[in-house]
Amino acid sequence: MAAAAETGFEPAPTRDLVTPEELKAIGDETRSDILSLLNEGEATVSQLAAALDRPRGSIGYHVRVLADHDLVRVVRTRPVRGFVEKYYARTARTFIIHGPPDDDDPFPFLSQAMRECRFVEGATLPQFTLRHTRIPAGAAEAFMTRLTRLAEEFAASPTGGDRVYGFLAGVFPTDRPSLARARRREERE
Repeated sequence: MAAAAETGFEPAPTRDLVTPEELKAIGDETRSDILSLLNEGEATVSQLAAALDRPRGSIGYHVRVLADHDLVRVVRTRPVRGFVEKYYARTARTFIIHGPPDDDDPFPFLSQAMRECRFVEGATLPQFTLRHTRIPAGAAEAFMTRLTRLAEEFAASPTGGDRVYGFLAGVFPTDRPSLARARRREERE
């Protein structure tokens, strides 16, 4: 992340988001886009507005919401033509969501990934895999810890190239059938 090189500010590796207000703040698509852009480094409201092709006032509002919930912060300022330009950075490289941010869309990041995913002829990406296995809860949590570290590594990668890539990973409980349940039922009968 470029912010540390320019300002000395180093975001936390992770931050847990648990309150409904935090979840609502991060669940908005524009604010999610702003956080994504800030993965590349610090930026002003004007720079964010230009990147998103949105009015500066609208982006300023969304940045204030993120700042009010300590998701971004001012990391440096500089005077420009009679006013102070503020540069913002994320407060954490990875925000860990605990609970659904929106009852209408309990998995907004899955919906966002589906909207953003692009298939490029001849490219090897995107690639996805979905696997299921019956393991103890502690083992599932250990896998998620490893995935979180991998996501942090992905987010901290040096920027470059012509395309922005997404990374989506998760470990989740299911109601899929299990031979173990069937065998236990069989033994009881």
